[in-house]
Amino acid sequence: MAPPAMAFQPFTLTPLPISLPSSRRRVRVLAVAADQTPPPPPVPDSEPANSPSRLLRELAQRKKAVSPKKKHPPRRFILKPPLDDERLTRRFLSSPQLSLKALPLLSSCLPSAPLSTADRTWMDEYLLEAKQALGYPLAPSETLGEGDDCPARHFDVLLYLAFQHLDPSCERTRTRHVRNGHSRLWFLGQYVLELAFCEFFLQRYPRESPGPMRERVFALIGKKVLPKWLKAASLHNLVFPYDDLDKMIRKDREPPSKAVFWALFGAIYLCFGMPEVYRVLFEAFGMDPDDESCQPKLRRQLEDVDYVSVEFEKRQLTWQDVAAYRPPPDALFAHPRLFRACVPPGMHRFRGNIWDFDSRPKVMDTLGYPLPMNDRIPEITDARNIELGLGLQLCFLHPSKHKFEHPRFCFERLEYVGQKIQDLVLAERLLMKHLDAPGRWLAEKHRRMLMNKYCGRYLRDKHLHHYVIYGESVQDRFEHNRRLRNPSTTSVQQALHGLAYCVYGKPDVRRLMFEVFDFEQVQPKAV
Repeated sequence: MAPPAMAFQPFTLTPLPISLPSSRRRVRVLAVAADQTPPPPPVPDSEPANSPSRLLRELAQRKKAVSPKKKHPPRRFILKPPLDDERLTRRFLSSPQLSLKALPLLSSCLPSAPLSTADRTWMDEYLLEAKQALGYPLAPSETLGEGDDCPARHFDVLLYLAFQHLDPSCERTRTRHVRNGHSRLWFLGQYVLELAFCEFFLQRYPRESPGPMRERVFALIGKKVLPKWLKAASLHNLVFPYDDLDKMIRKDREPPSKAVFWALFGAIYLCFGMPEVYRVLFEAFGMDPDDESCQPKLRRQLEDVDYVSVEFEKRQLTWQDVAAYRPPPDALFAHPRLFRACVPPGMHRFRGNIWDFDSRPKVMDTLGYPLPMNDRIPEITDARNIELGLGLQLCFLHPSKHKFEHPRFCFERLEYVGQKIQDLVLAERLLMKHLDAPGRWLAEKHRRMLMNKYCGRYLRDKHLHHYVIYGESVQDRFEHNRRLRNPSTTSVQQALHGLAYCVYGKPDVRRLMFEVFDFEQVQPKAV
């Protein structure tokens, strides 16, 4: 028997009658999107509804409707078509960067385009104030020297760029040639300052290790104190023309002060050289290395009781002694006093050991030493080569070997000099190689090329790390633990650069970095 048919009653769903307090009741608003397309114009009755002309007319009318506004990408991400040959040639020929063939480094730091009327207006109003505060003659720098090959003739342009820190509210400092010119100057100036203080403190404190020296440098030119030096030289009004320096917060005050201070010394170094850097530091800004605020913290340190050179025994050298020093014509080294500050006379007692006879010839052959020199007297060449061999042994003598004797200090001092000179040499190389690059890009590339793991890797690629002399108690750990080995080979690499700078000068550091060790190579990962 079939089941009885069931009758279904239609019913509607209604919300449950739940009462909420009036304070917590939520009101739901439903929005309906309305079609903003205007209606098509009235069609005469003679046309049928499905005629092609009528459909085309309605389609054209709908296309006229306003589409929602699309958000365009920023202008810097829009690919621009390359300049044609004529415009590119005109831009290069009018660029001040290609105007000096005899001074490639200075030329690379000039603005990439001629200065505008706004730039000239700023120079006419404020440049005399800056030159007076720094102690320079007020006459235009174009009147100095003879010919365009005189670096001082370009001082006004570089001094103008040095004060143009990036101000978002100022259209003039945001132009490309001013922005890039300023950043390239501060990129160079930071390494100029580091090398200047390194050489000064090594000669002023010949018995001190580099640790306290780094503390002195930080206390003198750390970013916290740079606004104070700008105010001491009455330059703060040029950096912050509309703000009170004492009332500004640190994050607004320190970055512009640091950029202007570094760029200022980049410009001075390019136009007048390192002696003028010392004069402006200690005379115009009034820095005092004996001030209580820049003394290193007290530490239990082994006293360096070994001999020091005669020049350092009588009295403490001042900045005038360092700035005015010129090596005699028959000097053994390019920087004889700096070499004696790192390698005092008593170190010859370490010569004549097994390393001197077995490893030194191999190291000298790999590095291309000794370099051919045109000396009047053959004895000068022999004496230089002897000192060079001694310096190489000290470069490979790890501090763990003679922890309580003088070679430890020699190694650390040579490493300190080498670290600063390799920074400056690579900065100059990058500036001349990348004319269009801004300073921040150059700084990042500089950092990546000199990272510790790479710096020591260049030395290891030449198989020179086998000649490093470690102390017996730590030799096994340093040779088989890369966390210890890599920093130690890095420091040996830097000590070699410091020795090359003291003995042969900056050209030999360039030779070691870019020809022997090839710092610019792209290092592949080991397979």
